[in-house]
Amino acid sequence: MGVIASPYAKHTQYSGLLMKNSKGKEYLAPWERAFDQILTPLEEFIHRQTTSGILLMLCAVVALIVGNSPLAESYNHVLHTEVTLGGGSLTLTMSLHHWINDGLMALFFLVVGLELKRELLVGELADPRQALLPISAAVGGMLLPALFFLLVNQGGEGAQGWGIPMATDIAFALGALALLGKRVPPALLTFLVALAIVDDLGAVVVIALFYTAKIDTVALAAAAGVLFLLIALNRGGIRRILPYALLGVLLWLALLKSGVHATLAGVFLAFTIPMKPKLDAMRFLENAHSLLNQIKAAHEKEPNIILNDQMRSRVTALSDGVQLAQAPAQVLEHKLHMTSAFLVIPVFALANAGIPIDFSAMDQIFTDPVALGVVAGLVLGKLIGITATVWLMVKLGFSQLPMGLKFSHVMGMSLMAGIGFTMSIFVTELAFADNPENLLMAKTGVLLASLIAGVGGFIWLRMIGRGTG
Repeated sequence: MGVIASPYAKHTQYSGLLMKNSKGKEYLAPWERAFDQILTPLEEFIHRQTTSGILLMLCAVVALIVGNSPLAESYNHVLHTEVTLGGGSLTLTMSLHHWINDGLMALFFLVVGLELKRELLVGELADPRQALLPISAAVGGMLLPALFFLLVNQGGEGAQGWGIPMATDIAFALGALALLGKRVPPALLTFLVALAIVDDLGAVVVIALFYTAKIDTVALAAAAGVLFLLIALNRGGIRRILPYALLGVLLWLALLKSGVHATLAGVFLAFTIPMKPKLDAMRFLENAHSLLNQIKAAHEKEPNIILNDQMRSRVTALSDGVQLAQAPAQVLEHKLHMTSAFLVIPVFALANAGIPIDFSAMDQIFTDPVALGVVAGLVLGKLIGITATVWLMVKLGFSQLPMGLKFSHVMGMSLMAGIGFTMSIFVTELAFADNPENLLMAKTGVLLASLIAGVGGFIWLRMIGRGTG
């Protein structure tokens, strides 16, 4: 963008906003710098996840402090306060805690679904040969943690929590990696993103198949009907988001009544939103070039766009063309990512991480099979499962390590993948909803394992540095 300062720099109300970048370009206001920050979808994803990961850490710490302070009773009272939405005969009442876990988290799963769809169609997982290594590593990093948990809890009432240590918290893990800066190669971030996205897909499948309540077939049939309508919108070329959003709410309500966890509506909705732009790139370029020439000609006659209807109409047409040249799914992902990363996940952490800790009974964590199984699964299961799978795939000649990565990097990343905060606590809430004791032990195990994995992975990767190992 050109310099916009000259006409306004003389006015005191603007002069305080002027600033320069490293190349000496002047900006009228901070938001103008965004025009110079062109990021790929993957770069934007990593940047936001690392930032939200740090915010997530802070919210988890705040929740822990509140949950172990004199405010703990008020904290629990607020979470169990009933909230009613709707009016007349169409009302829905749930506790605030359930609204967060069943309602607000549906937005998180919508973003997860959009990320999955993008990666599978055009991202790191689109090329089968390129995707084979992170997919295999993710599968190994899901199966072994579940096996570790079952070995510790075999035959016990806590065995149903086997899905808790399977998933990696991508925001937490990327936030921890970001603290290492240039000590880790960029390829490690990309590999972790691909692995964690497959992890999320696995967690979604596990929740759908194994952590559902009693099924209401009528409500499930209604959900299937709404899903059919969403697919029909996609196949019919409907590109506006509003129809999808309205049907998405109906899908969420139907799944809520069916017994299948309502948050999965976000994933189903994501996979029906179009990923193909209406305007192909060449047609958009031709239209944009023509419109820019017309805008330039109109500007020469009257530079003030408010008084120049011809220029304003062309600018509006250009803006419409920009929207049509983008895939609706990618536009929605871009818009919702901020909401998910900086509102939904932090609120989820505040509502679920306030675990009362009895420090005099800390030894119970290492004797309680549920807590021990979660720690063993997230720390040892992830470390061995991911590292061993990558080693086997490379040694057998099925894949090769991304450029710049060594097995020492993979070991550190595998350990850090044991940070399982968001999805692990989410599955914990489903697995032990009717068992407060196991719920407390499992959440405590998740926090302890995430701390061990995060600190251990950070120290390991810091020690080996960027170019050694």
